[in-house]
Amino acid sequence: MNELFIELFSEEIPARMQKTGAETLGRLIGEALKPLKVQQVKLYSTPRRIAGCFIVEAEIPASVISERGPRETAPEKALEGFLRKFQATQNELTKENGFWVLHRNQPAIPAEAFIAKTLPELLWQFPWPKSQRWGKGSTFTWVRPLHKILCLLNGKVVYFPLSHNGDTGHDDTGHNLSSGSETAGHHFLSSGFFSVSSCKDWEEKLSSHFVIADTDQRRKTLLQGLEKLTEAENLTIAPDTGLVEEVTGLVEWPVPFLGRIEESFMDLPIEVMQVSMRVNQRYFTLLHKGTHQPAPWFAFVANIPPSDGGTLTVKGNERVLRARFADARYFWDHDRKTPLFSKLDRLKAVTFHAKLGTQFERTQRLISLSSFIAKNIGASPTLAERSALLCKIDLTTGMVGEFPELQGVMGGYYALHDQEDPACAQAITEHYSPKGVNDGVPTAPVSISLALADKIDTLAGFFAVGEKPTGSGDPYALRRAALGVLRMIRENQLSLALEETFQYALSLYPETLSQPETLQELMEFIRERLRIQLRSEDVPHDILAAILSAASLLDVNQIVERIKHLTQFLKTEEGLNLLAVVKRANNILRIENRKDGPHHGDVTPNLLTEPSEQTLYKVFSKVLPATQQALQDNNYPQALTELSSTRSILDTFFETVTVNDPSEDLRKNRLKLLSQLTEMAKSVADFTQIDG
Repeated sequence: MNELFIELFSEEIPARMQKTGAETLGRLIGEALKPLKVQQVKLYSTPRRIAGCFIVEAEIPASVISERGPRETAPEKALEGFLRKFQATQNELTKENGFWVLHRNQPAIPAEAFIAKTLPELLWQFPWPKSQRWGKGSTFTWVRPLHKILCLLNGKVVYFPLSHNGDTGHDDTGHNLSSGSETAGHHFLSSGFFSVSSCKDWEEKLSSHFVIADTDQRRKTLLQGLEKLTEAENLTIAPDTGLVEEVTGLVEWPVPFLGRIEESFMDLPIEVMQVSMRVNQRYFTLLHKGTHQPAPWFAFVANIPPSDGGTLTVKGNERVLRARFADARYFWDHDRKTPLFSKLDRLKAVTFHAKLGTQFERTQRLISLSSFIAKNIGASPTLAERSALLCKIDLTTGMVGEFPELQGVMGGYYALHDQEDPACAQAITEHYSPKGVNDGVPTAPVSISLALADKIDTLAGFFAVGEKPTGSGDPYALRRAALGVLRMIRENQLSLALEETFQYALSLYPETLSQPETLQELMEFIRERLRIQLRSEDVPHDILAAILSAASLLDVNQIVERIKHLTQFLKTEEGLNLLAVVKRANNILRIENRKDGPHHGDVTPNLLTEPSEQTLYKVFSKVLPATQQALQDNNYPQALTELSSTRSILDTFFETVTVNDPSEDLRKNRLKLLSQLTEMAKSVADFTQIDG
């Protein structure tokens, strides 16, 4: 085993970039050093470094390189170019099958030499989301100024300079950086650089210099420290995974503390307190254990242990938080002096989107659309309209201006203060939900109506003005909106005709924006989101394709139910036999349609000469309407039963009847009969999409 250890030591890396930076380092090392059969052992990131430990082979084995050159009869210049490319002489070439061929023995390359040659270019091309230049004399960029490159192979320095020949042809000094064995400890608790001899030695020495290099261990230490303090006060930390991750990336030596919140601020909404502490100060909200009610305490994590035990540190943070809460108190009190409704006209000055008008115009659309949806899902249209009227007004309030994260939430609080119906207040609070895959969906009827209206209007509007998601870009989060619509429908078991709803949403825009193709694009977009959602739930791709090809998006939950029933049906012998028969009919039609198709239209009974085709025609006459009726009644199992009832007579038909009869009239009539089968089957499921 040959241990390769790399550390890139810099000034403070933003917390959000540390993990990604370490993962990128691991990926690039694996790709660049692939000939050494790299095995990743562990990646590290702290506020001032990313690092990785790898296992590599001792060398790249010797090999023979064979390159075919020009033909023997090729012009002399072609041969000269080939020799120049590979820095070879004609004596090294052999003639094989009319071509000049170069066989060259490639000696083994030691790992140290290959690493030293490869890593400089890797660092020059390292793809940080944002990077910077510094100093003079070099165009090298890094997320923050890079100070040290540590590179060890089995404890020995793999030396390489960062300098290289730039694009302009001039040498670039690379800030005179080169690899070595030195690193540094904590920014304040340690001084100077020190050498290390391995990954283990590096971790141990960093720990003695007040740096916990292992991210997981640093997070664990942080949480254990907080839990020890909160347990003593019978408190618990409000769940906030994102804040834990961020603070873990802000400290190298976590030192937790508790501070007090003045009782005069405890009547502020918990969301206001939590956002103010989280966004401005990276403080943790604390709750009373058992009741989970807000506690007059907060927690924070320092990067150094204060000499006085933290007394001044705690007092200083309490003073800062007092000022933050005083600002929040002002907005809270000031916003409630006038009712939400009285601020409605202010939305005329708030732009939703340059091509889609103001939030006031959007509110008018939401009123109509939420009422339309409410009528279709059994909610109160009156309450839905009132909720839609008020839902965007909190955008004009001081609190939301200070904390945009609270839009919707503050609207709900202000609506309750104005004595609006609680269902309206709840709908306003929840109308942005779900905000992500881990966020719950609204379950109250009025809330569902408004949340669906908000997302459907967003999708309709941006598609109407051509602002659709691209392969890599989705600036208006339209994919998330579509998934939110599907989740609300599925998790609340709603029966909502999506195509009709989107058509109504588009009708609320000016005629110049409401184009027929927009609805088709929207439906295809929603269909694709549903496909991705169901694939993530391990629905077989072929079953999914078969159902989505056969069914419109009139009812999402019906589609889901059909997938379940078809999956179970195809596990039976009856289902597999039907699949085979329908595929056989489709294959015959596909071939014959290429010759002189399509073969649609009514079957001529007088041309049915064989008993089995006469019987099949009679069976189809009964089964086709029965199948269609079962689908209209949303009885998909019955539709499958009706369709499968034709299987035995179809077997007989294929055994006793020659479809491609020499008589052209008989042939075409029989193809029309098969076409009836395939069309009937396709209304149930597109069996051609199913494997097997």
